[in-house]
Amino acid sequence: MVPIPPIRERLREQNPPAYAKIGIVTQKAHILGMTRAELAELVTGLGEPKYRADQVFRAVHEQRLRSFDEITNLPKAFRAKLAEVADISQMSVESRFLSTDGTRRYLMKTGAGKPVETVYLPTENRDTICFSSQSGCPLKCDFCLTAKLGLLGNLTAGEIVEQIVIVLNDVYGVGAETPHGTNLVGMGAGEPFLNFENLIAALRLMADEKGLFIVPNRVTVSTAGIVPRIDDLAQLEDRPHLAISLSAATDELRDRLMPINRKWDLDALMKAARNFERSLKRGERFTFEYVMLGGVNDSTEDARTLAELLKRYKLRRCKINLIPHNGAEQLDYSSSSPEAVAAFKDTLESLGVDAYVRTPRGRDIYAACGQLAAKAA
Repeated sequence: MVPIPPIRERLREQNPPAYAKIGIVTQKAHILGMTRAELAELVTGLGEPKYRADQVFRAVHEQRLRSFDEITNLPKAFRAKLAEVADISQMSVESRFLSTDGTRRYLMKTGAGKPVETVYLPTENRDTICFSSQSGCPLKCDFCLTAKLGLLGNLTAGEIVEQIVIVLNDVYGVGAETPHGTNLVGMGAGEPFLNFENLIAALRLMADEKGLFIVPNRVTVSTAGIVPRIDDLAQLEDRPHLAISLSAATDELRDRLMPINRKWDLDALMKAARNFERSLKRGERFTFEYVMLGGVNDSTEDARTLAELLKRYKLRRCKINLIPHNGAEQLDYSSSSPEAVAAFKDTLESLGVDAYVRTPRGRDIYAACGQLAAKAA
C-alpha cells in the first residue's frame, strides 16, 4: 500500500477506521469527505502536481462521477494510484421506493453495513433532498419510528455528501444540472447536532461553487434541542437555516414526548432560541416544528400555551411548522384530525404567530417525517 501524507489526523477524526496505522492506509479514504486542501496534500503526496486536486474535486462534486476510471482528464497511472488509497463511493443503494406522490425513499448501506435513508421530495417549483446525519437515532422521541432503531453510528462528512450525489444522479443522471437547483433538509434519521462537526464539514463541501454549489441559504437543519450546538450554530457565518423540533409547550409533556427535554428543558431551549434569533440577519427567520398528535398536544388550549411560550421569551422572528403525525403500527399515537390542525393554526395566527401546515409526503413508502426506520419493504 502507498504511504499517506499528513492529512491522516483529520481523516482519522472524520472517518475513524480509515487510518488504523500511522502513515499507512489500511482502509481507503473517502474522497467525497475531503476538502480541497486535504486533496492537495493527498495528490502531492502521491507525486502529482497540486492542480490535480482541483480536477479531482470538480470531477466528484460538480460532475458527480462515481469512479476514478470516469475521470478521464487524469492520467491513467494517477487514477490507479488514487484507487489504491481512496474511494469515491463507499455507500450502496439497497432499495429504492417510489411513492404515489412522486417522493422517493432510498435505503442505503455504508461500507460498514449500517443503514442510511435519504428522501427525494419533488414539487413543481423546487426539489428537496432530506438527508440523514446518523444511522438510527439515540434520542428516543416517543412518537418517532426512527427512535426504535437506536443509534447505530454517526455518518462521516463523506457519507452525508454521498447521499446527495446518489440521489441527484438517480433523479437527473450523472452530472446533469437540476432544473430548480437543490434544497436540502437535515431532517432524516439521526440528530444532526450530535454529529455537528461532520455535518458542518459536509455542508461546506457541498456549498463550494466548483462542486455541488448548494449554498447554506438552501439548507435547513433540524435539531431536537441540543442547546450547546444551537449556540455554536449562531456563531457561524456560513450556516444553514435552523429548525427546532418542539412538539410541546410544557416541560411535563415534552419530557414524555422528547426525553432530550430532561437534559435541556424548555427554559434552556427557549433561551438558546432567543440568542440564536439575535444573530439573525435582516429578513432571516427560524422555525419551530410541532408534530400534531391526536388528543395529546393539539387542542386550542395547547395552541394558546405555545403562543404564550413564544411571547414569554420574546421570540418574534420565528414561524411554526405544524406537522400532522405520520403513524405506524409500532407507535401509540395517531395524527390530529384536519379540523384540529386547522383550529390549532387559526388560534396561533389569532395570537400573532405565523403558522404553516406541512403536507405529508411519502407516507405510503415510509418516507414521511418520523417514519424512517430502515424498512426494506
